[in-house]
Amino acid sequence: MSDGKKMTSSRRHHLKSLMLQIAANLLEQEAKETAAAKEAYMAERCPAPNLSGDQAALMDFCKKLHQAIDNIDEERYDTEAKVAKTNKEIADLRLKLIELSGVKKPALKKVRMSADAMLQALLGGKHKVNMDLRANLKQVKKEVKEEAVEAIGDWRKNIEDKADRKKMFETS
Repeated sequence: MSDGKKMTSSRRHHLKSLMLQIAANLLEQEAKETAAAKEAYMAERCPAPNLSGDQAALMDFCKKLHQAIDNIDEERYDTEAKVAKTNKEIADLRLKLIELSGVKKPALKKVRMSADAMLQALLGGKHKVNMDLRANLKQVKKEVKEEAVEAIGDWRKNIEDKADRKKMFETS
């Protein structure tokens, strides 16, 4: 395969079937080992009951069995409560994770709004504000233009004054 040749589909199919057979054999072997381990554990922990003896010994044995069953039930209940509590914590942490990561927000759309509409949206519907910003802008622009014309005139006057002074010095 390293020399650039592609594997044929029949070869690939054959290799897949071999891998599946090996995996099935491993799973079967693992199941047998698990069953053998379970039998060994049960033989160690739960020996065969000795039922020989009088009735009082059998009654005592039954009482011990019932106490052991009650203890196991209590432990099972406690572990179930712990598992339920842990599952609830996991669900809460998942929700926090979702909140922290945030939901994907759509791209904002450009909206053309007048200044009045923006102010009304910011201040609420009760307040009514009318601002004609465009008119204010036009007034500012006109004032700026007038100042610029005066500044241009002053600049030219300064040059003419300097030229006159130069002539004065040349003549003397």
